[in-house]
Amino acid sequence: MSMAGNLRKVTGLGRGGGLRKVARLARRRPRVDLSHHARSPLGSAVVNCVAYEDGVRIPAGRDLVDAVRRVRKSDEGFVWLGLHEPTDQEFAGIAQLFDLHPLAAEDAVDAHQRPKLEWYGETLFAVFKTVCYVEHTELTATSEVVNTGEIMVFVGPEFVITVRHGRHGSLGPLREGLEADPQQLAKGPAAVLHAIADHVVDDYLRVTDAVQADIDQVETDVFATNGARADPGRIYQLKRELLELKRAVAPLHRPLQELATRPIRVIDPEIQAYFRDVSDHQIRATEQIAAFDELLNSILQAHLAQVTVAQNEDMRRITAWAAMIAVPTMVCGVYGMNFDHMPELRWQYGYPLVIGLISVVCLTLYRSFRRNGWL
Repeated sequence: MSMAGNLRKVTGLGRGGGLRKVARLARRRPRVDLSHHARSPLGSAVVNCVAYEDGVRIPAGRDLVDAVRRVRKSDEGFVWLGLHEPTDQEFAGIAQLFDLHPLAAEDAVDAHQRPKLEWYGETLFAVFKTVCYVEHTELTATSEVVNTGEIMVFVGPEFVITVRHGRHGSLGPLREGLEADPQQLAKGPAAVLHAIADHVVDDYLRVTDAVQADIDQVETDVFATNGARADPGRIYQLKRELLELKRAVAPLHRPLQELATRPIRVIDPEIQAYFRDVSDHQIRATEQIAAFDELLNSILQAHLAQVTVAQNEDMRRITAWAAMIAVPTMVCGVYGMNFDHMPELRWQYGYPLVIGLISVVCLTLYRSFRRNGWL
């Protein structure tokens, strides 16, 4: 008996039982878009479960179990099941129903996966890192700039399962856009996979454009008149956030290349042309991130150079004032030794002469330092 058969025997869930379990979850949990926080069913794993035939949604009145059976029996259309942060227990029945590989099922439940593309028989498993820009009124050394999440996608001949982690990257608007284009949706699960990849990569470009505005602001502050006093912590924070963005974007290059060039049974050759366009956008985002990193390194080095120059200028000012203060200190120190026989000690104009001499020497030193740019 196969592994799936043993699992059915142990859990008491057959193929029909698994279908009924998904149906119960879908009926019990409201089907809403998690992007609308006011209507989000917190704790719900099943966001939506819809069957499509010829790019058209099967009427909502049809029983879900019958819809899935109809898709499987007619070998036309597919089922799109959307999940949000499911638990092991919630995903176990779904993994059994669609014969998902245990390793892929484990990755789908556990977040913090690296973007990748894997094959398990006729099932394709893809992991995408989603990103969003965190709005802030002022960039500080502790500001969060980039927030990341994940979307795992299982693609089979008759189904698409999306598992989303994080509070951003909702697929509700994406689903609505696809349903408005039945011709594209009729191309099957591969069309959904392309739409998700395109949506994720477009977010990369939007985030990089937003991060560029922060970098421009930091650059302006550093090269301002008092740039040496700018907080270097903001530069380091931007570099940390940029590193997080790079970890999400850069590893996706190889999976997109494979989707665009490698013959895959569940990917229609016509859809592969669309993946090439997505790959080009991903390369653009990766190059922008690399350029930003180099620019931040240059800004940081320029800031450190400005700090060094400012410190040297401060030391020159301190040295100049110390030299001027040394003149009266020396003269007063000499006359404070209380010797009986000292020049002009008993002279009526001795005191004004010493004060005048000190003033002339200090003024001469001041003008000299001023002329040389030390003051």
